[in-house]
Amino acid sequence: MSPPNSRDDVTIVRQMYQALVLHYMEAKTQAEIAKELGISHATVNRLIKRGHQLGLVEIKIKSPVEQLIDIEARLVAIGGLQRAVVVPSVSDNPQTALQRVGEAAARLVLETIKDGDTISITGGKGVSAVVAGLKPSRSYDVEVVPATGLVQGKHYTDVNHVASLMADKLGGRAYQIHAPLFADSPAQRDMLMGVRAVSDVFKKAREATLAVVGIGSILADDSSYYDLHPSSSADRLAIERSGAAGELLAHLIDRNGKLADYSLNQSLVSLTLQEFATIPQSIGVASGASKVVPILSAMRGSHLDILVTDETTGLKILELAEGNAA
Repeated sequence: MSPPNSRDDVTIVRQMYQALVLHYMEAKTQAEIAKELGISHATVNRLIKRGHQLGLVEIKIKSPVEQLIDIEARLVAIGGLQRAVVVPSVSDNPQTALQRVGEAAARLVLETIKDGDTISITGGKGVSAVVAGLKPSRSYDVEVVPATGLVQGKHYTDVNHVASLMADKLGGRAYQIHAPLFADSPAQRDMLMGVRAVSDVFKKAREATLAVVGIGSILADDSSYYDLHPSSSADRLAIERSGAAGELLAHLIDRNGKLADYSLNQSLVSLTLQEFATIPQSIGVASGASKVVPILSAMRGSHLDILVTDETTGLKILELAEGNAA
């Protein structure tokens, strides 16, 4: 803007500035400004419009989700994901954080599924949180199928129970797996996988259009992996020696997302990671400090299409990944 060169110009510029301050900084209406400055409403409108034309007004909108969008973009930039969904961390309580993550993942599931789809799931606290967060506005003609054998004893480790709850929420049908998650030996695993009732369920799981899975911690004291196979807690040294960093579909994976050299991996009654990779879309759900390394391991192995987590966990993943890259 050129400097004013007459008394009239100075008066107009002063009025323009006053009108802009009153309107944008004090949130006054144009009618209120006109009354305060002793000018017409039309003049105020022209002053504000002219102020915009002269570049005197800069409007900056700060989004409350700007930080979350940045975290999501940085997670995707690490590699191994098509999309990340990060929810705000509003509490230090891990159960509250997981609940919010589950609700976000539930909304994503409802945005994704359509009638005729098959959803393949694991058990676990993360997937149970997704089921709890489901609030569909209609019924869906879908099938929910276990991706693994089952572990009885706790509601969240029983994949049949979780599948039934999800199907009930969605108005669909659940399939049940009648086989344990861990066989006693690789030979018994092969025998169980050959039983028609079992193989039919895994055939449906392989043909699923969507997978919803948890991501398990291994070496943390509260690791859910030991709920799946309690005797493995006595084998913790062997797990550490295998290089295991996380668990996906009960498979122990190393920091690069490769199968760890651990004996129980050979006895799993579950989809293999290669079979899991053929499902068109997969959503991983996890939150908490103990899940940071497992999540990053799953990302490095390109096992997931979408990750749903919370802000604090997302930042710790970035800190670990970007720190290692430095």
